[in-house]
Amino acid sequence: TIINRWREETGEVPDVIDLNFSEPTFGPAGRPIDIRLSGEDIDDLQAAARELKEWLGQYRGVVDLTDDLRPGKPELRLRLRDGTLAMGLTAAGIAGQLRAGFYGTTASEIQVGTESYEIDVRLREADQSTLAQLEDFRIATPGGALVPLRSIVTLEPGRGFARLHRIDGERTVTVQGDVDTRFANANAVVKDTRNRYVPGLLERYPGVVYMVEGESRESEKTGASVRRGFLLGLAGIFVLLSFQFRSYVEPLVVMVAIPLAFMGVVWGHVLLGLDLSMPSMMGFASLAGIVVNDSILLMVFLKRAVARGETVPRAARLASRQRFRAVLLTTLTTVAGLLPLLMERSLQAQILIPLATSIVFGLLASTLLVLFVVPVLYSILDDFGLTVRTERSVGEEAVPLPPD
Repeated sequence: TIINRWREETGEVPDVIDLNFSEPTFGPAGRPIDIRLSGEDIDDLQAAARELKEWLGQYRGVVDLTDDLRPGKPELRLRLRDGTLAMGLTAAGIAGQLRAGFYGTTASEIQVGTESYEIDVRLREADQSTLAQLEDFRIATPGGALVPLRSIVTLEPGRGFARLHRIDGERTVTVQGDVDTRFANANAVVKDTRNRYVPGLLERYPGVVYMVEGESRESEKTGASVRRGFLLGLAGIFVLLSFQFRSYVEPLVVMVAIPLAFMGVVWGHVLLGLDLSMPSMMGFASLAGIVVNDSILLMVFLKRAVARGETVPRAARLASRQRFRAVLLTTLTTVAGLLPLLMERSLQAQILIPLATSIVFGLLASTLLVLFVVPVLYSILDDFGLTVRTERSVGEEAVPLPPD
């Protein structure tokens, strides 16, 4: 809020090359918008970067757009006229004479006692003050003739670059910007730009290569890592439960708690006004291994009741009632332990609040829904004959179901 107010009060600042309002960043390192353009033609890179900034500036909430091309001082560019080479003059030779005239060159060195003195020769300051004097500067030809500079070169005013970046040997221009999260999402802006604008930009400048860096790239890398770990975890859970239940279908009933938990994750972020960020997804990925615990024990109690001779519908109701208190207490103690972190408002805790939100609300949702959904799904599977019945253990007796 302070940064946005500061930016609004500052307004437009004339003759400023680069103006940034920095603020603390959470999550993946880097600027919210960080797009790299590479190529050999610096003019194409400059034009492409300018057009890209104009496009990004149309998004509401995208601010502080800049690139790392820094204009140099005004300069005069000299180009050889036709016929200059025939006179025996070269660009390097003309540049050397100009440097000697304006910057100076060592003509001789004398020794006075123990001291050595260099004698530098250059034009006097009065002869270096105007453009006309530069045009009349005499250039010596190999034959000894002196010709004015304007007769052998053309002078073009221009401006170079004070700084050029190279990455992997390629000239590179980086366009960066910040995003006001009240109005825009950085990943959405970058994705929309890549889909709708970049193909046309690369078609206009075929020598330019486009690459996303900064926060968006780090988010993609982290997201890919989390997805791989999450899928590996799901595979591990399925394998272990298959051994436990001796079935390939019943583990799916237990694992239904995972999507139920994701419902709680989404609603928790909606209630607290948080964005579903990468820490949120990391919290959900870690939650997957927690919420199946209640489902496993519920399934074990249900199968034991069936083994004692109860019908599946009665066993499902009995298992839910028997596990209700334990499931509820486990969830409440976990939520109570995370509440201090969820209510923390310090700067250091902001990155962890989305993660804690995912765990707390995901656990609450899965706890309430698992007690109803898992028994129902098991009953449905039993109707189709897809469940595995276990024999009654010796000494086990049927426990009467409490009256409805």
